[in-house]
Amino acid sequence: MTLRTLFLSLFLVLTSFALPERASAALDPNDEYILISGGPALRYWENYRREEHRHDQWWGNFVRTARIRVQQLQKATDNKINITWLVYRPGYETRATEDGDPLISHIESVRDKYKIRLVWFSRTEELINYVNSGQDRRKIKVSGFEYFGHSNKYCFVFDYSNHILGASKAFLHQADLPKLSRKAFDRNAYCKSWGCHSGEAFSQAFRRATGVKMIGAIGKTDYSDTYKQVLPFVSPGGRWTS
Repeated sequence: MTLRTLFLSLFLVLTSFALPERASAALDPNDEYILISGGPALRYWENYRREEHRHDQWWGNFVRTARIRVQQLQKATDNKINITWLVYRPGYETRATEDGDPLISHIESVRDKYKIRLVWFSRTEELINYVNSGQDRRKIKVSGFEYFGHSNKYCFVFDYSNHILGASKAFLHQADLPKLSRKAFDRNAYCKSWGCHSGEAFSQAFRRATGVKMIGAIGKTDYSDTYKQVLPFVSPGGRWTS
């Protein structure tokens, strides 16, 4: 293991929990750090549930947490990091109509404030294509890959309870993972799913497909303290695993 690789590995562990004021070694600014935000549920559907089982009473869980990570990563690298934020647009369009709030503009304001690249996607194929060829992957590798959104043990679900109560029509299933190019990822890429249950099957499938570890949760993740600038945490009885 080279000294640079050792520093990089240490940096990525630290940034997933508590970041130092300054990172002793930064990610290669020529590589690309990808954050993904799935869409929120609609209140129309979730109001059919009992109160304690309702999702996404606030629309911004998966946007605010991505913004927290942007802030952490930029601070830790003195802004020497190339961040791309992929956001599932249809989910925010429908929730914007329901809430009567210009959510697309709110999301774009995060892009503008932190000067990051925002890429909207509407279909799973668009996300896969961006990872594989959104940049010249011979020169610009994916050095980080983090997902904020609904998930289960087998897939990321981008529009959970947005069109169908308790279900999704747009998702990245573990069966789709072999479509991701291994050559797109740096071999030391830091990958993490902040969604529920990903560590129970999806993380392992991701590693088989890409050759890169993905941290995921055994059990549910909790976004209830997002408004306090706190990243999701594993619910009681659960744990993080890779």
